[in-house]
Amino acid sequence: MTKKKVAIIGAGPSGMAQLRAFESAERNGAEIPELVCFEKQADWGGQWNYTWRTGLDEHGEPVHSSMYRNLWSNGPKEALEFADYSFDEHFGRPISSYPPRTVLWDYIAGRLRDADVRKYVRFETVVRVITFDDETQQFTVMSEHLPTGETTSEIFDDVVVASGHFSFPNMPEAPGIETFPGFVSHAHDFRGAEAFEDQDVLVVGSSYSAEDIGSQAYKMGAKSVTASYRSNPMGYDWPKGFEERPAIREIDGSTVHFVDGTSKTVDAIIFCTGYQHKYPFLPDELALSGPNTVYPAGLYRGVVWQDNPGVFYVGAQDQWFTFNMFDAQAWVVRDLIMGTTEMPSADERQRSIDEWTARFNAVTDVNSEIAFQGDYVRDLLEQTDYPTFDIDEVVSIFISWTKDKQEDIMGYRDRCYRSVMTGTIAAKHHTPWMDELDDSIERYLAGHVNVQTGEITLPEREKTAAA
Repeated sequence: MTKKKVAIIGAGPSGMAQLRAFESAERNGAEIPELVCFEKQADWGGQWNYTWRTGLDEHGEPVHSSMYRNLWSNGPKEALEFADYSFDEHFGRPISSYPPRTVLWDYIAGRLRDADVRKYVRFETVVRVITFDDETQQFTVMSEHLPTGETTSEIFDDVVVASGHFSFPNMPEAPGIETFPGFVSHAHDFRGAEAFEDQDVLVVGSSYSAEDIGSQAYKMGAKSVTASYRSNPMGYDWPKGFEERPAIREIDGSTVHFVDGTSKTVDAIIFCTGYQHKYPFLPDELALSGPNTVYPAGLYRGVVWQDNPGVFYVGAQDQWFTFNMFDAQAWVVRDLIMGTTEMPSADERQRSIDEWTARFNAVTDVNSEIAFQGDYVRDLLEQTDYPTFDIDEVVSIFISWTKDKQEDIMGYRDRCYRSVMTGTIAAKHHTPWMDELDDSIERYLAGHVNVQTGEITLPEREKTAAA
């Protein structure tokens, strides 16, 4: 029997999870398909692979990453920890619950450091077009190696779309925006808030990007931060100088007028208005579309494209759970591709989609949405051999996290949680988040607070300054 050939689109956390899933099966003695992973960037890590570039990259391609300097995790690491590779194992000691980007990138890359899977990745290679042949039931993938311009056309039996959905901005109209003389950007192109010192900043939106970019601007010394919401305010107890106002009515020069009749003169406007499901390499009949939700339409178990079960999506949902959910999805996809789990009939898949859609439609608030996604991950874990972990405890951590933010939106990152995987209590970071202006891994790992004794271990340069 001819060995299957599988295309994996993207080597971010979702694509890396898929590679890890196949590597795990191979370690356990299974014969895995021929794998080719296409990655547009020069290294893996997806969004966590920071680039200073915005707009177009050095090859004239749209920049994939929305990552910015000084981004720290906005959720406890204990909720995203890999079940087969703990933070303790990677760092050799406890670290804080809210590490910066550099630390998380090191963690997700470190899991694959000893796995021989990088050989499957074609870096700086972009997928241009994927087509499906109804007669052969196979896919043709046309790709381009960006440094050389060399194009390749190959046949695959299955396609795993792991390219993410936080790269194509949703940029709404704002009447009069063309008259605004200051800085205008979408969160996708935001790279740091240092330039906003002593400026009046407007963030448009009321979700995580607006919350975090607004907080970054405040932390970096903005004179004021205003968050404009369309439906509901974030509602946190913001510090003095940070306020929320309703939707923009119009912009007249530097003055922004809101629908409640108030106005504000600002120096910078950042649209934190979300992203679109956009897969330019896929034909419409294979491409996920619609709103960003925790249960996207048309996907069996959140991963199998109902209209063509040779197409799989990993990481396509709106996310509370992240890295460990991508793992659970990737393990399920692996087993379906390899035939370890039989692909259900179209009718069976549709019944499952209808059942989960009904459950999703019954979600009424944040807590029930978190619990819904917890049940979804639990269902995935029951289908495969990915290591089980305490889903209920992760849900509890997320719910506690939402309360932490309500109590102290600018200080919640200083709190500590216990690892679901190892039971280790996080170490307190040596510097409060509001005072920490260096997100390098060297600075982060240089010192910590022992939460049992309260003893503070400072970085060497702080010891020198103190002396």
